[in-house]
Amino acid sequence: MIPEKLLDLGWNGMWAAHLEATGAKGRPGRVLVAHRGACIVGTAEDDLPAEPSGNLRREAQSGGLRPAVGDWVVLLAPGEASGPAVMEHILPRRSAISRKVKGKAAQVQVIAANVDTVFLVAGLDSDFNLRRIERALVAVWDTGARPVVVLTKSDLGGDVLDKVKTVEAIAAGVAVHAVSARQDVGLEALGPYRRRGSTIALLGSSGVGKSTLVNRLLGWNRQDTGRVREHDSRGRHTTTKRELIVLPDGGVLVDTPGLRELQLWEGEGGLDAVFADVTADAGACRFRDCSHHEEPGCAVRAAWAAGGVTPERVESYRKLQRELGHVASLRDERSRLERSRQEKVIHRAARKHQPRE
Repeated sequence: MIPEKLLDLGWNGMWAAHLEATGAKGRPGRVLVAHRGACIVGTAEDDLPAEPSGNLRREAQSGGLRPAVGDWVVLLAPGEASGPAVMEHILPRRSAISRKVKGKAAQVQVIAANVDTVFLVAGLDSDFNLRRIERALVAVWDTGARPVVVLTKSDLGGDVLDKVKTVEAIAAGVAVHAVSARQDVGLEALGPYRRRGSTIALLGSSGVGKSTLVNRLLGWNRQDTGRVREHDSRGRHTTTKRELIVLPDGGVLVDTPGLRELQLWEGEGGLDAVFADVTADAGACRFRDCSHHEEPGCAVRAAWAAGGVTPERVESYRKLQRELGHVASLRDERSRLERSRQEKVIHRAARKHQPRE
C-alpha cells in the first residue's frame, strides 16, 4: 500500500515501476526545494535535507540531470549515510519546464519537473502583454505539461471579456480563465486542475498576483504579497525560491519567483503550434524550406500582406523564430565542443596505455 504522504505528493504505480527498473534499494522522495545542489526532499515519513551522490554530480557535469523541484529521486536506504540524505537516482521525468540561462552560454535551467499543468499567470492591469503570453505558450507547449492561461486582477480590468477573447485568439486550444484572487472571483474554474496526484506550476512576471493566487488556493496566507508600481503594474519578487507545496484539497503546486525574462531553450514545435494561424499557408510557398522572410513566392508573406494576421503577431513570430534559431546554434556548438573534449580524453587515454617498444 502506498503511504498517504507519497500519494499527496503524486506517487503512483508508474513511478513505482520506474523505481523498480533502477534496481535501487533506497526509498523514493520528491524534491520540494532545490538550490545550488542541496535539496529538501519529501518522503513517506518526513522532509529531509539531501545532496546528490558523487555519481549524480559527475553525470551532471557531463550534461546529465541535476535535481530540480518536482523530481522524484531515490534516497540511500536509512543507515547508509550520516548527515544529509544522499540522492543516488533521479527517476525519468514525465515533463520538464525549462529556460535558457541568461547570457551567451548554452546552458539550461529546469524550472520544474513532472508537471501536469502550467498556469501561465498574467495580470489584467496595465501590465497586460499579449507578446509575453505568446512567449510563455511557446516555452511550455512541447514540455509534456498542459498550458492554461490564468488572467488575474479581473477586478482591475474594465474590458475583461475583450481581453479574454483576445488571448483566446492567440492561444487556440488553450483554456483561458479570468480570476480575481483578492475578491475570490472565478477561482472555481481552477478546481478541476487540482486533484490528488496532479502537479501544477505557476509561471509569470513579478507583480501579476501569483502569491495572492497561491494564498487563495491554499486557503491561508502562506506567501507574502507585495505592492506593484502604479505606472507599469510591475512588482518586486515576493517569492524568492521555487518550491513544491501540497494543496489542502488535492494536488501539489510549484510556486516560482517572478520571471523578468523567459528565455527560450527549446520550442520549435511550440512555435508552429502557437502560431499556426501565422504559418497556415506555408505549404503553398515556392520553396519547401522557406523562412517567410525574403524568399520569392512566399505564400505566408502574401497572406500577411492581405491582412490575415496582425503585424504585431507576425513580428512576434519572427522574433521568437530568430531566438530559437540562435539557441539551436548555441546548442550545436556546445555539442561539438563536448564531442571534441571527449575525443581528446579518449586519445590521451589511448596514448597512455600504448605499449612501449
